[in-house]
Amino acid sequence: MKPITLLLLLAFIFSCKDSKRPSYSNKKKENTPEIQTHSGKKLLETNCYVCHNPTTTEESRIAPPMIAIKKRYLKGSTTKENFVNEIQAFIKNPTKENAKMYGAVKRFGVMPKQAFPEETIQQIADYMFEFDIEKPEWFEEHYKEQHGNGRGNGNGMRKGKPEQGNNFKDLPYSERGLKYALSTKVVLGKNLMGKIQKEGTLAALKFCNIKAFPLTDSMSVVHKAVIKRVSDKPRNSKNKANALENGYITIFKEDIKANKESEPIVVSSAENVKVYYPIKTNSMCLQCHGKSNSDIKSNTLAQIDKLYPKDLATGYSENQVRGIWSITFNK
Repeated sequence: MKPITLLLLLAFIFSCKDSKRPSYSNKKKENTPEIQTHSGKKLLETNCYVCHNPTTTEESRIAPPMIAIKKRYLKGSTTKENFVNEIQAFIKNPTKENAKMYGAVKRFGVMPKQAFPEETIQQIADYMFEFDIEKPEWFEEHYKEQHGNGRGNGNGMRKGKPEQGNNFKDLPYSERGLKYALSTKVVLGKNLMGKIQKEGTLAALKFCNIKAFPLTDSMSVVHKAVIKRVSDKPRNSKNKANALENGYITIFKEDIKANKESEPIVVSSAENVKVYYPIKTNSMCLQCHGKSNSDIKSNTLAQIDKLYPKDLATGYSENQVRGIWSITFNK
C-alpha cells in the first residue's frame, strides 16, 4: 500500500495573486493586528502545520508549504466564494483525480481524508484568501526554478507580516501553551511521517517506541517547559492520564460530539501555568491505532503486541480524541 501523508491537508488552500484578479483592498483596510485575531490563523497552525510547516527545509518536507498550495489554488479572477468552495470540495473528497498539485501528489502522495467541520475549513480559507502567509526562506528561489517568474507572488489581499520565530513568552498563556504543543507535534509528526513515507508503518512504530519520548523531552528543553502526551487509553503506560487529565479528555470528546473546535484549557496557579489541548486521530493514525480487524495489518499488530504488551491504544476511528497535550511552564 502506497503511504499517504497529511500532505495536501490544505491541498486546497491557496494560490497566487494574479494580475487579473480584482482588488479587494478598497473594501477592507490593512490591519496587521487583525491577522493575529483572525480565527483562521490559529486553525491553520493547529490543523496544518504538522505537514505544511513553513520552517521545514525543502529537503526535509513531507508536504508542500502552504504558500505553494495557495499559488496553485488562487488563480486568475478567483473569487472568495469559488476559493472556499474548491477547498471544501477537495477536503470532502481528497483524491488524486481531484488534486491540482500533480507534482506534490507524485512526490508526497495524496492527503488522507480528514474530518473537519465545514466552518473550520471556511475560516482557514478566508484567512488564506485575505492575508499574506509565511513562506520558507528557500521558497522564492525554488518557485522561480520550477515555474519561472509567472504572474503573482502568492500574497493575499491584505498585507501583514506573518508571525515568525519561536519567542512565545509575550503571548497569552493559552496561545503560548498551544505553540509549545504544536511545535512539538510538528517535530514528532515530521519524523513519524517521514518514516512512514520512506520505510513503512513498521518502521514508524519502532520510531515511536524509541524516539517519541526523547524528541518530546528535547522540545521541553527548547521551550523550558514540561511537555507531555497523555491518554485515557495509552499505548505506553508512561503516557497514562491521571484523573484530572481524564476529565479534560472528556471535555474535548464532548467538543467533537458538538462539532466544535476545541480551545486550550488553561489552569493557572501562583507559580506556573498548565495548558491542555486534544490529540485527535486522522486516517494516518489508524494504521497503528484503528480497528484490529480492518485498519491495522496483522504484522503491525504483532509488532505492537511485542513492543507494547499492555497496549490500549487501538479501536479508534477518524477524528476522535486519542489523548491530550499537557504543557506546564513558569509564569
